[in-house]
Amino acid sequence: MLNKRLLIKNLLAYNDENSFYDKKVQLNLGNREGKAKFLKHVCALSNSNPENNSYIIIGVDDQRNKIIGVDFYDDSKIQNLVNAYFENPPKIQYENIAFPRLPRHKVVGLVTINPEQKITALKKGIWKYPKNTLFLRQGSNSKPTTKIVLKNTNKKIVKAIEKNAQNNIKLTLDGVFDFMNKHSKELNPNYIVFKDHFVLCWAGIKKVVEGKTRYSRVDIKLVNEQIRLFYSALDDVEIEYNQQSFIITEYIQINISNKNSTSRDLQEFYPLEKTIINFKENGTYNIATELLFKPPIYDAVVLKHVYNSNNVILEKLIKNIPLTKRDLIDLEQLPITYLICSLNGFAEAKTKLEIAKSYLKSLNDKSPYIKLKEVLRVLRKVKYGRGKT
Repeated sequence: MLNKRLLIKNLLAYNDENSFYDKKVQLNLGNREGKAKFLKHVCALSNSNPENNSYIIIGVDDQRNKIIGVDFYDDSKIQNLVNAYFENPPKIQYENIAFPRLPRHKVVGLVTINPEQKITALKKGIWKYPKNTLFLRQGSNSKPTTKIVLKNTNKKIVKAIEKNAQNNIKLTLDGVFDFMNKHSKELNPNYIVFKDHFVLCWAGIKKVVEGKTRYSRVDIKLVNEQIRLFYSALDDVEIEYNQQSFIITEYIQINISNKNSTSRDLQEFYPLEKTIINFKENGTYNIATELLFKPPIYDAVVLKHVYNSNNVILEKLIKNIPLTKRDLIDLEQLPITYLICSLNGFAEAKTKLEIAKSYLKSLNDKSPYIKLKEVLRVLRKVKYGRGKT
């Protein structure tokens, strides 16, 4: 099995990007330009490596070749984007790789592009790239081209890099001890061995709600490959496991209520998504996800009032007008209430969230910004769960 942390280190040891790997500070898949640039690199790497894996590393300062990390990214539907735009789409996987010196909420993103052995091309246009555009790697650049002849030029060197990143017992044990030591007793750190091959560590704050055990601040890592499979700062999570599977069911709290109330009504929690990690006898695993979310429906008159109140607060933030005590209370719930509005047909609510992002990030109290990131994650899951790209 590959230790993905070692793999990233070995790839970065080449310093400059080349025909089998690329590195980025971050990905922006929230707009057509960002999606187009990502698709360009995937297409170019796939066509340049017909017989070996190729890689994109996310969270690296390109100038200094230094790992700086990015936020955890859990969009398992990234393959849908590739399938929607490519003829002969390669199989790709986005993984969150933990590094010891990064803050707990930061990881390095690793995109693995499996060899397709066919020419990959855009089957429909996106941004400035028209339908049928071909891309190929030329050194460290992904460039459009009119003709491609698939060549096997990187197979030996990539195989050597991957061989040097193989796991061993010491690396696995170090990974388990590192996880257990970094998570306090309050987080109940545990480890489980699946199929004699995989060591999965997980932690979370335990609570019992009407006889059911749930967890918050859940962190899950597949130690053998140094992959962080799941990380949440806010969700309520149910965890189940058997001899071959580890099952995660996420819940999110959505309500419009008295902002001074500290009560947490069970009915306010809605199932969002179920993730099942299946471990197999042949030393492989797969991850299946199922979107469970059904948006709650609220009175349109109430929502219109909430939406207008949010807009007033956002306008004050933009114009740097001091907020009242009531505004500060409402600000705490602004991401959630904009989410509710978006799910109930307010078309501009998501745009308002995107506008609010930089202003909430600059506040001393980071709670609204953290909630906003979770809300955008929910909207992304709902969007891809409905099959949109």
